[in-house]
Amino acid sequence: MSGLFSLEGRVALVTGGSRGIGKMIARGYIDSGAKVYITARKAAACDATAAELSQNGGQCISLPGDISTVEGARALAQQIAEREDRLDILVNNAGAAWAAAFDTFPESGWDKVIDLNLKTPFFLTQALAPLLRKAASAEQPAKVINIASIDGIFVNPLETYPYAASKAGLIHLTRRMAAQLIADHIVVTAIAPGPFSSNMNTAARDSAEGVARRVPAGRIGNDDDMAGAAIFLASRAGDYVVGSTLTVDGGVAFARPGFEGESWSEDG
Repeated sequence: MSGLFSLEGRVALVTGGSRGIGKMIARGYIDSGAKVYITARKAAACDATAAELSQNGGQCISLPGDISTVEGARALAQQIAEREDRLDILVNNAGAAWAAAFDTFPESGWDKVIDLNLKTPFFLTQALAPLLRKAASAEQPAKVINIASIDGIFVNPLETYPYAASKAGLIHLTRRMAAQLIADHIVVTAIAPGPFSSNMNTAARDSAEGVARRVPAGRIGNDDDMAGAAIFLASRAGDYVVGSTLTVDGGVAFARPGFEGESWSEDG
């Protein structure tokens, strides 16, 4: 069974990998035997995380940059192509959020969130498709995993309009990309996280006990919860899961009907 979940010898890229859920996934992949590239906008943080995750024999390479534009996404893909002849796993995790009142919500906030959360996963996957196709086979598909949110599944009371719309869109985009790319033996799936402690989800980070009382499982998510889900989808164990979104939220979205509360969103 250990081989079923092994990532030994595989090459992965995790965007937004310097902190939060991206770092959780990168660490899990490294512990499972993968060589992992991480990218983030802040170079110092990206380099520090790569150094930390490379301890004890792990392979984590920092490629900092801004992938919020198509040009930035293509530049990152070129950097990977200069270093690797294939890419086995792509995790589209980098994201942003913006909250403002309906009557005054700014176009700049809308564009920033939609571009990074929805446009970037598509165009980065497009740019990396040649390397994904080189890695892919019927026996060992390549994997693309989009990090969505439970805010894309139910209505969050916070006024994060483009965040919710982008994450709902990403869930549907996952299905559409999956339908197209499975013919090339590239499996596309998504993860919809709930409350995990991070600099982005300050409620879970700073008030974990209070948030936990609103989660059916009775706690917020931990590093292993996220790493385990991402390893499952990336490994041979998840080869037959195509186009699905795996909800990792302690039951918030589906095990507590009518639930309303704070923001559970998490990415980047």
